[in-house]
Amino acid sequence: MEASQIKKILDSVKSGKTAVKDALDRLKQLPFEDIGFAKVDHHRELRHGIPEVIFAEGKEPKDIVAIAGSMLRKSGKLLITRAAKTIYRDIDTLCRKHKMKAKYFERSGVIMAGETGRKRGMIAVFCAGTSDIPVAEEALATASFLGSKTEAVFDVGVAGLHRLFDAKEILSKAKVLIVVAGMEGALPSVIGGITDKPVIAVPTSVGYGTSLGGITALFAMLNSCVPGIAVMNIDNGFGAGVLAHKINSFTVNR
Repeated sequence: MEASQIKKILDSVKSGKTAVKDALDRLKQLPFEDIGFAKVDHHRELRHGIPEVIFAEGKEPKDIVAIAGSMLRKSGKLLITRAAKTIYRDIDTLCRKHKMKAKYFERSGVIMAGETGRKRGMIAVFCAGTSDIPVAEEALATASFLGSKTEAVFDVGVAGLHRLFDAKEILSKAKVLIVVAGMEGALPSVIGGITDKPVIAVPTSVGYGTSLGGITALFAMLNSCVPGIAVMNIDNGFGAGVLAHKINSFTVNR
């Protein structure tokens, strides 16, 4: 539940349109709602600035639907990561009951509904190769859902670095850059060396044997000689999208 929603309830009580008991019923699930197998944190956006998000991987479909239903009832919005297409069908049916439409990003497995309509600032997401697109898409979808404008630049890895030159305008207008790369993970260092914008590097698990499931790219990014690069965990596009949105919001609100 957002601060604006709570204020609306309190104003309604003040004006006499809503009884105190009815308002209490609407607020009593703060800060969380216990639905038996899970405690849904409806208070998180007020406390943290980012609402609770469902990580679908490893969860039972019926449990995901139950948690999603609780979130839709209280906030009217929903973000799910790492979801299979079968889960999307169930969530879309649930959203239609709430007169909402769910959107599914098939490569990344992101499902969203009720995203923030007004987009602000600008986050650019670069990815080295097309195999890195699922992680990049997760970052894009997350940041967009939270209210940031986003733009994607795909397939500009160091094997063909000249392709990056066409993105000068995007590099210039973006407030924050997310750079996603597997293999040797060199792209964040390259971009970090030619821009004054904050760079969030995301290593992916893409690569041959000695890439070690993304550890080589992770170590390369952590050991970059470009100072000030923030590094996410392997394949963590969601975390990158959240951090980029927070930086973007701070920049826009200054």
